Amino acid sequence: MNALTKDFTDAVEQQFSKLNSDVQSALKKAGTVEGILQELEQKMACSSYGGGATAPESWGQQVVDSDQVKSLAGIATSQPGRVKIELKEITSIASSGGSLDGGMRDSAINSLPVRQPRIRDLLNVLNTTSGNVEYVDQTTRDNQAAPQVEGALKEESSYAWELKNLPIRTIAHWTKASVQILADAPQLQSVIDTELRYGLALAEETQLLNGDGVSPNLDGLITNATAYVADFTPTTETMIDKVGLGMLQVTLADYVPNGVVMHPSDWMRIRLLKNTDGEYLLGDPQSNPNPLLFGLPVVATTAIAKDAFLVGDFRRAATLYDREQANVALSTEDGDNFVKNMVTIRAEERLGLAVKNATAMSLGDFGNVT
Repeated sequence: MNALTKDFTDAVEQQFSKLNSDVQSALKKAGTVEGILQELEQKMACSSYGGGATAPESWGQQVVDSDQVKSLAGIATSQPGRVKIELKEITSIASSGGSLDGGMRDSAINSLPVRQPRIRDLLNVLNTTSGNVEYVDQTTRDNQAAPQVEGALKEESSYAWELKNLPIRTIAHWTKASVQILADAPQLQSVIDTELRYGLALAEETQLLNGDGVSPNLDGLITNATAYVADFTPTTETMIDKVGLGMLQVTLADYVPNGVVMHPSDWMRIRLLKNTDGEYLLGDPQSNPNPLLFGLPVVATTAIAKDAFLVGDFRRAATLYDREQANVALSTEDGDNFVKNMVTIRAEERLGLAVKNATAMSLGDFGNVT
């Protein structure tokens, strides 16, 4: 074999060797990818929540799944006990927490109607670990900023602040149930999620709007809001016009409104408004439009009186401080629980509300306007 032939043969063998190495590497990568995909498919198949993600837990589910409650269920019939569970990842999910025993039960619990409080969604919410919150409140703004003559004495603006102390308040309630509820996870979860949790949220919403600031009440939004004053009066004024003028009032105070609060009856009055052709102004009744006016979300709640409306830049108007979002405590030693085979279930939260800019809110009255 001459040198030219040998060189050619070596080059071919080198290329085949490199090709074989590339093929083996590709097969190895493919196997790894296949393994990853199989693992993901298994996780998705095992998940009880859409998309393969872990389902967020409701208050009730956290309680019934906790080791403390399982332990309490085991000893409740023989000796008194007490547990306290701090709750996190608060959601409105309605999935079951599973049964603590093996018995079959219809987990659909018939409860009284509830509404969904949403005032907190409009606010700036901060967490705190203190029982009192100090914050700086601006009391004076004298803005003298203006074009200046070169070399002349510049104008002086004046600002003043005041240090305020906000006490954290507690909202709580409790109920009693048969001790057998500790071994009945669906019923225990339902009591916590649809009754105790709802009760806290309902009281919280009422306090956020109407608290008079006298201990132990919060100092509410309506209590501090600025009275509605229209910048002008439309020729034929409607309820929608009043809301729009309330927005204008907030805007003229140099704020950007982000929500409207009114009674459900007033929202329905607006929803039923028609034009001269009998067509509904806010869309066909068969549709399900988001409750919006001028692009702002409408919070329809019975916590505000009929005919009243509140428009505001709520995030700049007030700050909600969460000291303790929620905890649930269960005790078999409260009162005569032990001898009656009862358990006391208590739910509570701790929070404070600081209204910092009253002019960021406009509180008005629809009156006889349609």
